[in-house]
Amino acid sequence: MKLLPTLFAGVAIALSAVAAQAEVRFGVMNESYPPFFAKDASGQWQGWEIDLMNAVCEEMKEKCSIVEISWDGLIPALESKKFDVIWSSMSNTAERSKVIDFTDKYYNTPSRLIGPKDQKPGATAEDVKGKTIGIQVSTIQSEYYKKYFAAAAGEKTYQTLDEAFQDLASGRIDYVFGDSLALDAFLKSDAGKDCCANMGDVADDKEILGAGVSGGLRKEDTELKAKLNKAIAAVRANGQYDAITKKYFDFDIYGAK
Repeated sequence: MKLLPTLFAGVAIALSAVAAQAEVRFGVMNESYPPFFAKDASGQWQGWEIDLMNAVCEEMKEKCSIVEISWDGLIPALESKKFDVIWSSMSNTAERSKVIDFTDKYYNTPSRLIGPKDQKPGATAEDVKGKTIGIQVSTIQSEYYKKYFAAAAGEKTYQTLDEAFQDLASGRIDYVFGDSLALDAFLKSDAGKDCCANMGDVADDKEILGAGVSGGLRKEDTELKAKLNKAIAAVRANGQYDAITKKYFDFDIYGAK
């Protein structure tokens, strides 16, 4: 019987260790992607996706942290267990689903072209014929370009959208192709509103452009997926999703599909 206090103490220590390891690590691209995520002056992450992450974590009653990774390193880092879930405006596509799993969608927006103000609007292969399109590497827009635009237009790839925006503003490329919200944020900036305009949304292709933005998970992490899906649904049902969205957008970004 004298061993029991020692045994219970050992169990308590073990349980404490398990609780300490319950932190869910969210992988976020290590560059600003406003209004979804960006660092403030003090170096803290903020934005729509960060607020949603915090609401989801509160709903799960889990402690959460952010791990910064380059965009094209997110999936490899997830697979090597440097974090637990990609939470970085990643679209759920058929190609990515071969490698990783996804939560339910938490937003969905169209893909768009922007160009100089004097450029004739249009977002088809005929409209971009003979032009150069700037695209961030390892994105759904990169795959869309290969299928729909490669025969008509040239491509210049970038590690970040900011680099593409700089080249567009200076006239080194003719278009930037990306998610509509990120492009709209640039068009509202001082540099963007002086030079550029919306050229139009491209025709949808669900196989390439995906079924919306979701959290990316390792295929074996079924328990975490279930918890995240339950939390996302709860945050949408209890009004937190709408309250967060109204801080950043004047329209519903959840999308119909």
